[in-house]
Amino acid sequence: MYIHSFKVLPRIPERLKPLQEMAFNMWFSWNWEAVRLFTRLDIEIWNQSYQNPVYMLGLLPQERLEAALKDDSFLASMDRVYADFRRYLEANNTWFDQTHGEAKDRVVAYFSTEYGIDEGLPIYSGGLGILSGDHLKSASDLGIPLVAVGLLYRQGYFQQYLNADGWQQEFYPENDWYNMPVHLERDTQGNPIRIDVEMADRSVIAQIWRVQVGRVPLYLLDTNISENAPHDRVITAQLYGGDRDMRIRQEILLGIGGIRALTALGIEPAVCHMNEGHSAFLALERIRYFMEKYGLSYEEAREVVWASNVFTTHTPVPAGNERFHPDLVLHYLGKYVQKLGLSHNTFLGLGRENPKDSQEAFCMTVLALRLAAHCNGVSKLHGAVSRRMWKNIWPGLPEHEVPISAITNGIHVRSFLSHDMADLFERYLGPKFVEEPMATEVWQRIYDIPDAELWRTHERRRERLVAFARRRLSSRLERRGAPSSEVAFADEVLDPRALTIGFARRFATYKRATLLLQDPE
Repeated sequence: MYIHSFKVLPRIPERLKPLQEMAFNMWFSWNWEAVRLFTRLDIEIWNQSYQNPVYMLGLLPQERLEAALKDDSFLASMDRVYADFRRYLEANNTWFDQTHGEAKDRVVAYFSTEYGIDEGLPIYSGGLGILSGDHLKSASDLGIPLVAVGLLYRQGYFQQYLNADGWQQEFYPENDWYNMPVHLERDTQGNPIRIDVEMADRSVIAQIWRVQVGRVPLYLLDTNISENAPHDRVITAQLYGGDRDMRIRQEILLGIGGIRALTALGIEPAVCHMNEGHSAFLALERIRYFMEKYGLSYEEAREVVWASNVFTTHTPVPAGNERFHPDLVLHYLGKYVQKLGLSHNTFLGLGRENPKDSQEAFCMTVLALRLAAHCNGVSKLHGAVSRRMWKNIWPGLPEHEVPISAITNGIHVRSFLSHDMADLFERYLGPKFVEEPMATEVWQRIYDIPDAELWRTHERRRERLVAFARRRLSSRLERRGAPSSEVAFADEVLDPRALTIGFARRFATYKRATLLLQDPE
């Protein structure tokens, strides 16, 4: 007997197709009116779907969609939001158009191992991913011709909970890409576009998915296909998962495979930006590409690639930078570097502070620093720390001349503002606080906000946070069969009138919690 499983999905009426189009563009995640539009359909299903509108539209009962068709107020709101969406995508007066319009065909390729765009797309873990996500959103708002490259993690990052004894436990939920805002890239015949990357004595095949982040495409590589061996299918299983062997395979795929993916898509970037050292192997692939396509020597190709590579380093301690044993590097890339005409020692020297030290591990940060003309830390202090930490790579230079500058991390304003604060700013500052976030005269108007109104907005947000924490705690206690008295106590935890400071995910020492106790007043 055969058992077949069928999933019945609602049919999206033609009049509501704008909802589907907006659901497949992450623009919705930083547009408050778009989010409100989806929550109006069904707030419970919105939360159940992890605020993923693609999944939500698949969960909605057909009668709810039919009801929306008859709701003139909802349709008017949808038309207004959709008009804003189309206007945003089709605008030709962005900051980049107005200041660098002549360079609009010169594409920047941004590489990162994680992207925190929205919680409904769990391919990020922490601050590095949030920065990458904000980078794409800001590039979209500014109209910068940027494409991004990463990996499509089937299990993403782990989720946490506390067991009955109070110990942290984690589990890895599987991502269902067919219920997420991603598209499989296909050729003109409808076949998935695939690339292959040689690793040791075999080729690993990857297909390419696209996430549209406003105007910016994010291309994600996926090795979970039947043509790959089981141990290669899991290369894109987990973010920061596995042992050193798994990590180097992920980074070969990201760097070398990422450049090949862009080539397969017909994209030849003018500049490549490495966000941390995980993607540093892209520099080698660019050198190989220029040697093969333009007949350049290794030194000529290296000079071209070096001049057009950008590298951002984040880690302020030497131990936090990715290092691999030389034997492991040569196991996977020994044959590859022969195409560059390099000896194994010369190649390994690219990843060593002292190229002559045959015992030194291969460091991805060192490789990126050697093969990028433009390197930066993420704050003025971090820039100074980085120059001191990596000065041995430039033994003839005094520390202050080490070519690592500083660019302080910024944020994407809309992504960091709650709806309450956004509404308050809209009323008193006008829309320019989003359109021109660096305009001093706009922020001067913040003094026009009455203190009482600002404080009440803050209190309202804090009350909601406490209520959310209480609901989560109560739900967890009920799931593990806690006594009713303990469940009832959950309704009293935290004080909405008190200053409450929380630490997300990990209470790590580098977060320097003790700073809070240095000056209590």
